[in-house]
Amino acid sequence: MTAQPARLERSGPETASVMDVSPFKPSLVKAVFRGVTPMHVSRSAAWAAASVTRTVLTEIIDGARRAAGAEARRKLIPGDLLSAIDRNAELEVGHRWYDHSPTFQGLTGVLYDAEGVIVPSRKRSRSRKPSAVVGAHRFEAGVKKLLRSQGATAVPAMVRDLDGIASVFLTDLARDAAMVVREGGVKRFGTVTPVMSGEPAPPPFLKDSLRALSAGRGDGRIIGRDDILAATTIQLSGGNLRQRALTEAREATRNPSAG
Repeated sequence: MTAQPARLERSGPETASVMDVSPFKPSLVKAVFRGVTPMHVSRSAAWAAASVTRTVLTEIIDGARRAAGAEARRKLIPGDLLSAIDRNAELEVGHRWYDHSPTFQGLTGVLYDAEGVIVPSRKRSRSRKPSAVVGAHRFEAGVKKLLRSQGATAVPAMVRDLDGIASVFLTDLARDAAMVVREGGVKRFGTVTPVMSGEPAPPPFLKDSLRALSAGRGDGRIIGRDDILAATTIQLSGGNLRQRALTEAREATRNPSAG
């Protein structure tokens, strides 16, 4: 039986609900990574990637809920997604999905026909490699579970957008994690040590510590938790969202059985 990650026990209904739900299973995470890289993904890396994706989607849903609440609505619509991003630039993730969603019409320079269908550009790549958009539907169950955990409902178009953003974000996270491994891992990017808000920053690692951590990476073809954390710092701009994503990923993999 697959081990469950450790759960945080913090006060506050929103935080508790976020940490008590695991909508994106490691098996789904690994399936996404397989479409990007042949590298093996450790169990702790899969849990970390799932946690980061969950944190990002939760923050987007929370922002959309606030926008809907301002209009006395409970069901989320695509317009709430745009409002959430307008209010918080940190939520502007999964950019490649924007070219495929009518929600972002007029914001990306994408052309649509009279029925709202994207008009392909001649400059678009004809590559038939698996893409994040093709597999976006795999995230529907997780997105709906996450919505329920936040006490929210959404129209199908909004669920579709959350599916797509989750798929693109996780795919980009996989690419960056693979890049981190290929280009030297912690030897080049350093370790990522999240801290709780208000806590003093930890002292920097000694060179010997970095060398020892790098030496334990074997042949360099395994994506580990630290590679996911490093990729997270690439994907998310500096701010509260990135700090929370790093902290919750660390907590999600604290249980030794998830490593």
